[in-house]
Amino acid sequence: MIIEYEGAIGIKGSLLAFETVKGVSYGEKVFIRWKNKKLPGRVVELGEKVTLIEILGETEGIEVNTIRVRFTGKPFTIPVSERMLGRIFNAFGEPVDKLGSIVSSREEDINGKAINPAWRNFPNEFVHTGISAIDGLNTLVRGQKLPVFAVSGVPTDKLVAQLVRQIKIPGDNVKNAIVLGLIGIKYEVASNLIESIKGSGNFSQTAVFISLASESCVNNVLVPRAALTLSEFLAFEKEYDVVTILYDMTNYCDALREMSSRRDEIPGRKGYPGYMYSDLATIYERAGLIRGKKGSLTQIPVLTMPDDDITHPIPDLTGYITEGQIVLDRGLFKKGIYPPINVLPSLSRLMNQGITKLQRRWANQIYSAYARSKRVEMLAAIIGESELSDTDRKFLEFGRAFEKNFLTQSETEDRTLEETMKIGWQLLSLLPKAELTRLTEEDIVEYIK
Repeated sequence: MIIEYEGAIGIKGSLLAFETVKGVSYGEKVFIRWKNKKLPGRVVELGEKVTLIEILGETEGIEVNTIRVRFTGKPFTIPVSERMLGRIFNAFGEPVDKLGSIVSSREEDINGKAINPAWRNFPNEFVHTGISAIDGLNTLVRGQKLPVFAVSGVPTDKLVAQLVRQIKIPGDNVKNAIVLGLIGIKYEVASNLIESIKGSGNFSQTAVFISLASESCVNNVLVPRAALTLSEFLAFEKEYDVVTILYDMTNYCDALREMSSRRDEIPGRKGYPGYMYSDLATIYERAGLIRGKKGSLTQIPVLTMPDDDITHPIPDLTGYITEGQIVLDRGLFKKGIYPPINVLPSLSRLMNQGITKLQRRWANQIYSAYARSKRVEMLAAIIGESELSDTDRKFLEFGRAFEKNFLTQSETEDRTLEETMKIGWQLLSLLPKAELTRLTEEDIVEYIK
């Protein structure tokens, strides 16, 4: 028998204050009905006398005295199935691509299940992206969480689409999947991005969850959790190697701040809730490898740094939880470089686990040479190139060639790791051999022509 309760006290935005009912639990899914309308919701705060319910939908026109609430006794769930690959869904796991509904006998809690740290395996396998600045110098490793720190004014959406099209995990597991969560994205951007992804041959192995900028902030909070719920099912139940890309996590954090403000919670840094660190951890820590499970979950959160500030709470807290960062640079983009990845502040903390010792020496030498070329570039701007030493001019030439030939590649160019390293060796050949102090004599003899 379905039981509906009366007891609405008041409503503020999408928050409904309701008299506490015995047996209700935090995060429980509910249905709110008034007149002939019905919307889902979830319990977001429990008090002795008052329960706060987040209404998941448009609340305009609700009359408090007509509200009835049905408590389901279950957490908020979405259906999960392998048939969800090749499809597009909203924040509630409902298809929005007009290709029919998904029949699934399985539903999972969007909050996931905590992974026992003792069950985790250490990430140690290379993940191919086809982008030289990542594969060669900031390698992504299977089971890692590696964020992209973007700035406004650069084509982040094109980079996201390229990652979805090209990313793959080499090895004997033929079951690969991409799950893309688009959070608070403008309709035009989302439409172009999805069309770009559909043009590739691997869309049949991609699932997209989307909330648009015009939708409720609640949907922005649900999308990454819905996307990761399907990812966990595919990775740890169906043995897929899954890569989950979440774009844009800044919109997620802004939605979290808006919801916190509605609840009259005490704000933390720059108005964001004090619990944002632990909240982000519940998303990022869902990546990894589990002992005894063949599948894996690799995560690439993408966020736009407010005011280009890497110390802003969003990138700052993200950096604490994740294992490095890929940093995009507007200055490189203005030079016509795509993707505009600034390799100097970028870092993959697990890179050494997924590459050979030769690539480590190669990457160290390129990092060292490019860093010196930037210092020489600053010196040349002061004293002029003609006053530089012959060696400094060689490093200046290296830096320019590095940006033109290594960093720059087209949106459709999918480089192998061998091609990336070949370009690097050719660039290092521009430098005097005496300056290649990060390489062994054997490396120089074999690769430097």
